[in-house]
Amino acid sequence: MMGITIETIDADASLPKSSDVVVIGGGIIGIMTALFLAKDGISVTVCEKGEVGHEQSGRNWGWVRIMGRDPGEIPLGLESMRLWSEMDKLVGGDTGFTRSGIVYVADTPAALAQHEAWLDHARQYQLDSRLLSSREIESVLPGCGRTFAGALFTPSDARAEPQKAVPAMARALRRHGGTVLTRCAVRGIETRAGRVSAVVTERGTIACSQIVLAGGAWSRLFLGNLGIDFPQLKVLGSVLRTEPLDGPPAHAVGGSDFAFRKRQDGGYTIAHRGASTAEIVPDSFRLFGDFLPSLVKQRHELRLHLGARFLEEARTPRRWGLDEVTPFERMRVLDPAPVSAILREGQANLIKAFPAFAGLKIAQAWGGFVDAMPDAVPVIGEVPRLPGFFIASGFSGHGFGIGPGAGRLIADLVRGATPLIDARPFRLERFARLERTTRAA
Repeated sequence: MMGITIETIDADASLPKSSDVVVIGGGIIGIMTALFLAKDGISVTVCEKGEVGHEQSGRNWGWVRIMGRDPGEIPLGLESMRLWSEMDKLVGGDTGFTRSGIVYVADTPAALAQHEAWLDHARQYQLDSRLLSSREIESVLPGCGRTFAGALFTPSDARAEPQKAVPAMARALRRHGGTVLTRCAVRGIETRAGRVSAVVTERGTIACSQIVLAGGAWSRLFLGNLGIDFPQLKVLGSVLRTEPLDGPPAHAVGGSDFAFRKRQDGGYTIAHRGASTAEIVPDSFRLFGDFLPSLVKQRHELRLHLGARFLEEARTPRRWGLDEVTPFERMRVLDPAPVSAILREGQANLIKAFPAFAGLKIAQAWGGFVDAMPDAVPVIGEVPRLPGFFIASGFSGHGFGIGPGAGRLIADLVRGATPLIDARPFRLERFARLERTTRAA
């Protein structure tokens, strides 16, 4: 069984001496931010320590949804869906975007009531989301072999192909004049007169007036070297892909203990929706108070694991100089192994719910680290004590779906334009520890 295969791009060879904006991180958030800036005529350079889209942006489930979003994220989801619907034209390539619909099935009346409560929040946006009774599920999901209390269904929600979407976006960025550097880690930043003035990379310095950190699961480590205590942990997700398979539903479906969505190649992406791995690392203790409420809330979904990663992160330097080799150069791509037991369990649950999956053949399986925040909502905005330095991180597994809207929002903030989306729900200062840090600095 193979690991994941993600498309690569032909990157730029030369390091520019200067750029209006430097984006740190070549995932969907960083690439879409840079693409919108380039289309607005701003010179922009993306520095990626490994390869474009090779971490969580290429390892996620590929769901593009508004359904179930945090209320503060719904406007971002709406703008993202609008952009996704024209993405192939925007980037001049195939991203696999398809409006296939997404269904959340509920095991119990209590679980269904939670979906109904979300629907009450979402009604103001006139979405096509609706509740399904237990009897109605069969008409939407034929062949269902498990009895559910009901479901939440959004026909206009969609899917795309992570392994090809972000590389296609990066190619479009280059065509619009943006620079994309791969295997070019940023070691730190320089300031002048209280504002950012440059990034220092392993290959040299790039003068700039604004910087966007879109570092995904690496953001806490990078920000720590700047003296910013960013409350972020990594959660390991395990995913598999099947060979082409006829019979199962075409809708993406999320249950309490399984999830699947049809792929462009005729196969399915499958995961255990109720089981992710929380590796116990030194930061788990440092951030215990921040994450305790979410840990209690998700105690049935997170599986704690103490293993080799504790020592790996304990040995990882947390401070370094601009002339020193950094952890980003020592680990180009986070490529964790999937947890086989979780995949087997999720597969068994899925087959019980939808017997049409009984004959599936696994083509690939992989792991990926989600950059999780205590409230599962990203940080998007400028750092108060570092004018010109913006953070776009902590998307908590939502980044692929809302990446285009987030990129548009960040680009607007960087340009000083009035954003189409209210950025206040994503402000950095909502975390007390960051507020204290910025005031003390």
